[in-house]
Amino acid sequence: MSAPLLQMPLRVERDIFVLRQRGREVAAVVGLEHQDQVRLATALSEVARDLLLTVGGADVVFAVTGTADGQRHLWVDLAPVGPLPDGRYEPQSGAVARLVDRLSVVAIDGDTVVRMSRRVPVTAQAFTPERLAELRAQLDTSAPGTVEEELATQNSQLITALDEVRSQRDELARLNEELEQTNRGVLALYHQLTDELEETNRGVVALYAELDEKSAQLRAASESKTRFLANVSHELRAPVTAIIGLARLLNDSASDPLTEEQERQVGLIRSSASDLLTLVNELLDLAKAESGRIEPEWAEVDLRTVFGQLRGTLRALRTGPEVDLVVEDPAPPATVRTDEVLLAQVLRNLLHNGLKFTARGEVRLRAERRAGTWRLSVSDTGPGIPAEQHERVFEEFYQVPGPTRVGGTGLGLPYARRLVTLLGGTLEMASESGRGSTFTVSLPADGT
Repeated sequence: MSAPLLQMPLRVERDIFVLRQRGREVAAVVGLEHQDQVRLATALSEVARDLLLTVGGADVVFAVTGTADGQRHLWVDLAPVGPLPDGRYEPQSGAVARLVDRLSVVAIDGDTVVRMSRRVPVTAQAFTPERLAELRAQLDTSAPGTVEEELATQNSQLITALDEVRSQRDELARLNEELEQTNRGVLALYHQLTDELEETNRGVVALYAELDEKSAQLRAASESKTRFLANVSHELRAPVTAIIGLARLLNDSASDPLTEEQERQVGLIRSSASDLLTLVNELLDLAKAESGRIEPEWAEVDLRTVFGQLRGTLRALRTGPEVDLVVEDPAPPATVRTDEVLLAQVLRNLLHNGLKFTARGEVRLRAERRAGTWRLSVSDTGPGIPAEQHERVFEEFYQVPGPTRVGGTGLGLPYARRLVTLLGGTLEMASESGRGSTFTVSLPADGT
């Protein structure tokens, strides 16, 4: 703290008025605004009255100081001439502490001092030693007014404060009226929104009820379709197998010889019956998958064994000498926890599709392991599939339109995707028109 700006004693009742006046003067010369001057003077008079009544007075010191953050304060220390009760001070009026920035009891050189402070505006002049000397000289030359003059000044300040309070009260009343009107509008809007929300909720509830009903009907229809496919497929398998057997008997060398036309017609019967049996088997497999009756038999499967079996069984399916079937053996160890039969069925379906739609080039099966996942891909050099058809190829009974019609039921890929999902993996496709297709089966290596 710098050297004091002003010092004065507080011993008698008249000193309270003098302290109030001198406090207002000091606040004015250091740059406090008028309202802050009045607040500081009021706080001083209240604290001075308390100390005069309790301990008989105090020695008052005014000083200014700066802080590390650049802020400046006007300090007023009131050192009581007698000991404070319990070494503490509590102002009689609780509003005193709100009139200043700080009001506390501190110990200075073993003495108990009541200290209050007020922040000086940043626009005030800097407190250089020359400036402080000028302020002391200015305060020394000013003589305190009489008690009557201070009372008149205090009454004038009180009237001004009352006018401000009245103005603020009127403004508060106006704001309250506006707020009340706003609240009425908000309340009306709230009721309107509540009614609209209730009406909307009723509509949503009705819609959900309708959706639940439609979902139940859809599930019932799906279950009926699955039962129908399973029953019809099962009932058709026996007569179709019988037709194939009878046609084989007609072509048997032990039977009566057939004419060339008869042999051609019997061949057509066998071919049609075989196609029908393939369709029946695919329908039955699809029905089993949809009904959840397929339970994988988990085991450690060696992919090299599966690939070797596929290489041997599908080599005869090549449509012509211009198509090569390439099955790359994965690098050991090539084991995956899965169902060997279902996995082989998926890969056989994908390879069969590739061979069926590829006129020249190759159909290739390869496997690679990436971060705990096996990626089994079947790629071909066939005509490819347009981007807009990528998802539709996995729809039941759908076949991609093309210049030439290739036999099939459109059930192979949907069934393959269901099996891959059952094995805990995914089946994805990448294809462009004229650039072939690649179907990739991704399976967790540990089967989880």
